Amino acid sequence: MEHPPRSNASAQAAPLESAAIDAHPLEFSGRGGEYFRVWIVNVLLSIVTLGLYTPWARRRTVQYFYGHTLVADSPLEFTAPQRKMVTGFVLLVLLTLAYNIAVDTGQDTAVALLLLGGAVLAPYLWASAMRFRLGNTRWRGLRLRFAASWREVYSASWPVFAIALVWIGVVFGLRWVAPELAQALDGATPDGDEKSSAMPALPPALWALLLLGVVLSLLCFIRLEYNYQSLLVLRTHLGAEAGRWKPVYMDFVKIWLATVGVFLLCLLGMVALVTLAAGGSVALLAGLGKNAGVWVFFLLLFGFFALFMLLLLASAPARAYREARMFLLQWNNIGVSQVARFRCTLSVRGFVWLRVRNLLLTLLTLGFYRPFARVSEYAMKLESVTLHVKGGVDQLAGQMLRHQEGGLGDALADAAGLDLIG
Repeated sequence: MEHPPRSNASAQAAPLESAAIDAHPLEFSGRGGEYFRVWIVNVLLSIVTLGLYTPWARRRTVQYFYGHTLVADSPLEFTAPQRKMVTGFVLLVLLTLAYNIAVDTGQDTAVALLLLGGAVLAPYLWASAMRFRLGNTRWRGLRLRFAASWREVYSASWPVFAIALVWIGVVFGLRWVAPELAQALDGATPDGDEKSSAMPALPPALWALLLLGVVLSLLCFIRLEYNYQSLLVLRTHLGAEAGRWKPVYMDFVKIWLATVGVFLLCLLGMVALVTLAAGGSVALLAGLGKNAGVWVFFLLLFGFFALFMLLLLASAPARAYREARMFLLQWNNIGVSQVARFRCTLSVRGFVWLRVRNLLLTLLTLGFYRPFARVSEYAMKLESVTLHVKGGVDQLAGQMLRHQEGGLGDALADAAGLDLIG
């Protein structure tokens, strides 16, 4: 009995299904001293050119990190033309200048139109940046491609418009729960006779309304982050293979709630330290007697600086915690079609400690430790990831390269060279 011939896709899938899975830990071959030379040149030339060197600095930075990122013993490549990056940078600078001029000259209508236009164009700019970044990334001759349609991008961007609606509702709710405050902000008294300089008391309902607005805005922001990350993975193709995504929205919410908890704990610890320091300062001033005047000025100046540094240090562990948890969640739950997946073993505690140590060293060295900090954090995250490939890497890459689609659509979409790299 004859069997019907199998299709080419089935014939290619069968060997992959029965093939062994090879593990390839990702590696970073860069060093802090090497990147310092790239970084210091970028900083100096950016200062000399008043920031005009920025697109060249971004390209050099990305090429350094890509060139030292080894995936299955092969480096990544960044092939973006410098001309496109310069064009995108100039466009963004011109838009920023137009907004600042409108604000400085009191052109409220122009400011409102620019803000509205920015909100409408934000999804387009994000998608253009992703197309540009991924379309110029290569691995073993394979080109990454962001294939999301504009309809998909704007559908995923609904939380942006939801946030605007939330705060429109808060403004109208303000006039309902606290009419006296609304009239004071408008510059009129309840009787409408003359402007009042006294601010009316804030009712509890107003605080509840503001808290509701903040909570809803945060939930919308988290949803936007989730929508963009899932769209980025699912609609990114390597060759002809699409990405695979497993996380759900509540995974992101749980990480954000835990991050808020970490921040509050750090903030309480900093408040305790400030209280102890303030008590010691009061005792010191009491002992100085008549000579305390000059020392009060210096202590106040030092206090403001210390408060800023403490707030920075209080938020650093929370930001590092969220970054590490998100990194773990995403890289443990994404893959490339059915032929490759990733596993991540990043230590959240270790990454938080590394970030805090790097921040302290950066402050102590007046910023000169920054390139070493960036390399160490990038290396810790990258080298915690392992690529698991079904079948040999060479065979799989060859098959994907033969079935790689053309890039005309992406070339047209990223013609402006908008990018967010660096």
